[in-house]
Amino acid sequence: MPKKSKLNLPPLNLGDETIAQRIARLRKERGHTQAVLAKQMGITRELISDYERGKIRPHYEMIIRFALAFKITTDELLGLKPSKNSKSQPSLKVMRRLLKIESLPPSQQRSLLNTIDAVLKSAEK
Repeated sequence: MPKKSKLNLPPLNLGDETIAQRIARLRKERGHTQAVLAKQMGITRELISDYERGKIRPHYEMIIRFALAFKITTDELLGLKPSKNSKSQPSLKVMRRLLKIESLPPSQQRSLLNTIDAVLKSAEK
């Protein structure tokens, strides 16, 4: 049986999320599917799924690869620093829809934006 450590290490404040939850959240915020992220990183979708479910913990090299894919620092990915990019830019899902809206004729754009405004206004109540 291993000996109990005699080190008295201070606790780390890594926030309320696990790294698995953080990876899943960041991927979704950026509008990526697991398959798209896996292809970008050069790994399988199954590995992305395993990381997101906490089935396996990422090795330091994978932490670096995730940080590069998400365009954040490893400290932000690990929860040591708050993410600067989080929610500061629209997700890819939103951006794709905006591009589609911009390609519509002006009358359809106005109609669609009025509908979106109505939904947003009702959500505020």
